[in-house]
Amino acid sequence: MIENASIIWTAWDDNRLVGIARALTDFSYACYLSDLAVDINYQKQGIGKTLINKIRDQIGSDVSLLLLSAPSAMSYYSKTQFENVDNAFLIKRKPF
Repeated sequence: MIENASIIWTAWDDNRLVGIARALTDFSYACYLSDLAVDINYQKQGIGKTLINKIRDQIGSDVSLLLLSAPSAMSYYSKTQFENVDNAFLIKRKPF
């Protein structure tokens, strides 16, 4: 997952990894934010928003940023300038 990512941003507290954002993109039209994770002990400190903004700065304003949200995070993304859209389709991956 890490090896094939187009973009990876991380957040650290000294030697401790506390946040990561991983994305796949063509740097031209679309960017898929496939992972955004912040250690529970470091949440609500702006780390997730900072990681999202790092990706947005890197891809530029001409590239759409999209993601699939876990049900428990739906309310979070509406606070980070993501728009909830109805025009998406999904073929889920095969379960383990």
